[in-house]
Amino acid sequence: MGRLGRNRLVRTLGPFVPVVVLWWIVAEMEVFPPAFFVGPDAVIDEFSEMIRKGILPAYLSDSMTRLWTGVVFGLLIGIPAGFIVAMSFWARRLTWPLLLFFQAIADIAWLPIVIVWFGFSLTAVTFVIVYTIVFPLMISIVAGVEQVPRDVVRAARSLGAGRFRVFTDVIVPGALPAVATGIRTGLGYGWRALIAAEIIIGTSGIGFMMFDARRAGEVTPVFVGMIVLGVLWFALDALVLAPFERSTVERWGMVRTAEVAR
Repeated sequence: MGRLGRNRLVRTLGPFVPVVVLWWIVAEMEVFPPAFFVGPDAVIDEFSEMIRKGILPAYLSDSMTRLWTGVVFGLLIGIPAGFIVAMSFWARRLTWPLLLFFQAIADIAWLPIVIVWFGFSLTAVTFVIVYTIVFPLMISIVAGVEQVPRDVVRAARSLGAGRFRVFTDVIVPGALPAVATGIRTGLGYGWRALIAAEIIIGTSGIGFMMFDARRAGEVTPVFVGMIVLGVLWFALDALVLAPFERSTVERWGMVRTAEVAR
């Protein structure tokens, strides 16, 4: 049992086993009508059929294109803007209330006016994703810069480092763990914003597929969509985002410091 508990595959998939078993039992007992609740076997069959017909790959490709377009623009805007706000007293003073204000407005609240501005287009979905990513990323960067020890900054200046060298050699490395966390959080928000936008204004994509199946009274594609979304995000987070955040934190000593303290 101890060896199984240390197996990474078992630790990852183990928690899902009772969920799938319970799902199968509920479906077999027909607690809910089969038209409203299907079992794992029906979902697997539907998944295979959608792969065979090329429907799922096409929708998934559209969703990934929209996501990465929004992510790229979100990072290009959010990272420089976050450091500007963090490093400038006046920029912080003038923009901080705006950051908190817009951070509190859900991305889905923008969809009605975005439709008026851009119609049912890639630009509309990209706008929503960028909006969702930028503000939590900027706030994380500001928090990261504030956590850089002032003694380190003063030491660099006493050794002759100018403002630019202090920024590139002290501030940026010290804030990188917060940047990594902000990117991870922002992408999570952006992922959900993508699906919400596709459901409401999309003409293709996983979100559109799920909503279109609902309108047709078919629940199986909805189950397929939800599972695909969960698996994709889990894989992205486990294989890319979490290692990136962990390696960034370890690189700048946060984890080692905590271990020494224990």
